[in-house]
Amino acid sequence: MRSEICIIGGGGHVGLPLSIAFAGGGKVVTIYDINTKNLQKIENGNLPFYEKDAEEKLQSVIGKTLFTSDSPEVISEADFVIVIIGTPVDEHLNPRFQDMKNFFDTIIPYLRDGQILILRSTVYPGLTEKTRKILQSKYPNIEVCFCPERIAEGEAMRELHSLPQIVSGFNDTAVKKSAELFKSLTEDIIYLSPLEAELAKLFTNSWRYIQFAIANQFYMIAENSGLDFYKIYDAMTFNYPRAKGFPKPGWTAGPCLFKDTMQISAFAKNNFFLGHSAMLINEGLPNFIIDNLKKGSDLEFATVGILGMAFKADSDDKRESLSYKLKKILEIEAKNVYCSDAYIKDERFISEDKMIEKCDIIIIGAPHKRYKQLDYKNKEVIDIWGLISLTNDEK
Repeated sequence: MRSEICIIGGGGHVGLPLSIAFAGGGKVVTIYDINTKNLQKIENGNLPFYEKDAEEKLQSVIGKTLFTSDSPEVISEADFVIVIIGTPVDEHLNPRFQDMKNFFDTIIPYLRDGQILILRSTVYPGLTEKTRKILQSKYPNIEVCFCPERIAEGEAMRELHSLPQIVSGFNDTAVKKSAELFKSLTEDIIYLSPLEAELAKLFTNSWRYIQFAIANQFYMIAENSGLDFYKIYDAMTFNYPRAKGFPKPGWTAGPCLFKDTMQISAFAKNNFFLGHSAMLINEGLPNFIIDNLKKGSDLEFATVGILGMAFKADSDDKRESLSYKLKKILEIEAKNVYCSDAYIKDERFISEDKMIEKCDIIIIGAPHKRYKQLDYKNKEVIDIWGLISLTNDEK
C-alpha cells in the first residue's frame, strides 16, 4: 500500500507516537528506521520503550495503516516525508551542521519532486532554510516545512491531540497542506515563519531549563544553610498563585533541554549568559550532592546506591541522564557503587531490595512513583526530589 506519510526515524521516542497517532486517524504511514531491532518489536505490536497508552493503539494499526521498513526506497512513495532528526551539539557545545548535511546526502537519492518534507525535531535557527536550499538544488519542486514536536515523553498519545501545533514554511501551498495534515491530530494550528518557529521551540526548552536551574539553585542555598528546602517550598507554593509555576529541584537532563539551551547560546554568539549559568547549576548538582555527602560521612568507606537511572520519572529513557554522571563521580569517591532502575533493563543493575540491603547511602536518581512506597530500613536516603518526604513524615 502506498503511504501518505513516511516518518524517517519513526521507531524512536518522538517518531513512533506520531506514527501511531497519524495511523490511528486513518493516514497510511510507513516508518523508515535503521534500528531493525526496534522495527521487529513494532511489527509484533510491541513498543521498544515505555509510552503510556501507546501499545494498545499500536496493535490496532500495525499492518493496517501503519507499516515499517529499513529500506530507504520507501521514502519516495510518500507525499509527506517527516524527518525526526535534530541538530546535535559537539564537545564544544556548538551545533554540528555537518551531521545534518550528511544525513540529507544519504536520503536525497530517494526523494522526489512534489513532496513536502517536514522537519519535526529541534533544529538550529536557519537550518530549515538551509535544508530547503540543499534539497531544491536537486529537486526544484520539493518544499520544506518546520513543524516542531512539543510533547512530553510518556504523555505523547494525549498531547499530540491536545496541544497546539506550530506550522511554518516558505510556500503557502505547502504550509496549508502541512496544516491540514496536523489538523487530523489537533484543531489548534499556529502559523509562524520558519525562523520564528525554530526560535519558539528553542526558547521553550531553554525557558524550562532555566526554571529548573532556579529551583536547583534555591535547593543548594537551603541545604548549605542547614535548612529543609521542601518546608520553604511548601510555604511558597501553598495557595499562592504567583508561585504556581515554581518547579521542584532534581536532575535537569534528557536529550533536549541542555542541548537546546546551548544552541540558543551559539545563535546568540555566546551572549546567552543566563543559559550558561543554568547549565553550570544543573550540571553541577551531582557534584553538590557528593560534596555534601563528604562533609557528613566517610564516603570513601561507604557503599552507595543510585536508585533510578532514567532521566525522568516513570520512564525507561536514560539518554543524557545525570544519574550516570553521578555514578562516574561516585566510582572515584565511594568504596562501592550500585545502580537500580524500575524501568531500565541492565544486567549490571541490582534489585531495589538488594540495594537497600547492601548500601549505606541511597541516592534517588529518578523519582519513579514506586520508590515512594519502599521501606528504606532507616538507611540514609538523599532525596533531592522530595519524593519520600511525605512517606517519612507519615512513618
